[in-house]
Amino acid sequence: MRIVDRVLMALEGVFIAFDAIRSNKVRAALTISGVAVGVFVVVAMGAAVHGITKSFKSDMDEFGATTFQLRRRNPGMNNCDGSDDSCPDRKNPPITMDEWRAIQRLPEVKAAMGWLFGSADIAYRDRYLKGVNYDAQSTEWTQTDIADVSPGRSFTESEHDAAAQVALVNDSLQVQLFGDSDPIGKEITIGGKPFTVIGVFHTKAGFLKSMDGRGPDKPRALIPMMSAYRHLDVWRRGFMAMIKPRDGVSQDDAMDAVTATLRSKRGLKPGVPNNFYLVGQDRMMDLFNQLFGAIFLVGITLSGVGLLVGGVGVVAIMMISVTERTREIGVRKALGATAGVILWQFLVEAATLTCIGAAIGLALGAIIAAVVNAKTSIPASVPFSAVVTSLVAAALTGVVFGLAPAARAARLDPIEALRHE
Repeated sequence: MRIVDRVLMALEGVFIAFDAIRSNKVRAALTISGVAVGVFVVVAMGAAVHGITKSFKSDMDEFGATTFQLRRRNPGMNNCDGSDDSCPDRKNPPITMDEWRAIQRLPEVKAAMGWLFGSADIAYRDRYLKGVNYDAQSTEWTQTDIADVSPGRSFTESEHDAAAQVALVNDSLQVQLFGDSDPIGKEITIGGKPFTVIGVFHTKAGFLKSMDGRGPDKPRALIPMMSAYRHLDVWRRGFMAMIKPRDGVSQDDAMDAVTATLRSKRGLKPGVPNNFYLVGQDRMMDLFNQLFGAIFLVGITLSGVGLLVGGVGVVAIMMISVTERTREIGVRKALGATAGVILWQFLVEAATLTCIGAAIGLALGAIIAAVVNAKTSIPASVPFSAVVTSLVAAALTGVVFGLAPAARAARLDPIEALRHE
């Protein structure tokens, strides 16, 4: 019977909370909006980070669990301001073609894709696109980057080594240059140099690809790496390699082999640090978590401000409610209601106010997540944990900030309360 009484009192507190909202619309709106904003920030950011994380992991999975990168510079976040003191890796020598070829010959390595990035104006007849990004890759790209080529084909090893002026275009570039017509065999210019289109490649949408312009919605070309070396003004110091270990070889063993080869070719003595970087998926994931962990922390701080505003509103509206209902409290105490019963009822009322705000914030956050999911390549979705966390945080806000008014109501002397006008 005690549990039933508690439930009935809770329901009564909920109904009273709705009456308080109707009676004090401005104060109630302040309370609800503050909590709603706080919850909205948490839910919206949680949905975005959840979606970005899922997309990021999908991009990483495309390269393979053991695949790693060889870079000239550290890809991590640092305090580099452009000086040699804060950016010591600026002095690192670029990865050379000879070093890349040596890595390809290692028995521990299945594939080592050479990779350069560039940007150039691309044109076909009277259609002209300014500053289109392109990938200049070796033939191993089909082993380290999952992409479907249709219609057409990829370039051959002989075409790559001969710096043949051939190119593949992605879906977006095909549409913008050729419309509905077949692009295979047609000649385009990249940086003013003629290239023959031999294929159309299709990549999946992903966060990483969207960030660097490699997503399917951004025009992009793919050409043999040696063609960029010989015919285009590509930044050669940005050369990097994507390395895939041979089946049965662990990532650590492959990394050790690459490290030994590079240190030997560069004449680095024992004790001298590496002047290159090997970056595995775990390192990329750590960098990702650092970046978005910091962003999410900012969101939590903003959410806390919103909940604080809502909490102040709870104190104000509940203090007024206690004052207006002093005589009612006296009557209830005279009829046998204990201080605990009064305290419980007012806490339920405060929690109801904040939970209404939480529900509104959740709804807005879910709408934003749906829009992001529909309009971008980020599969944003509201995780269940964000829903639970938001509701619990809102309820606790109501309880914590409503405790003082509720305690005041519970301590009222019934005789004095009955005399209140």
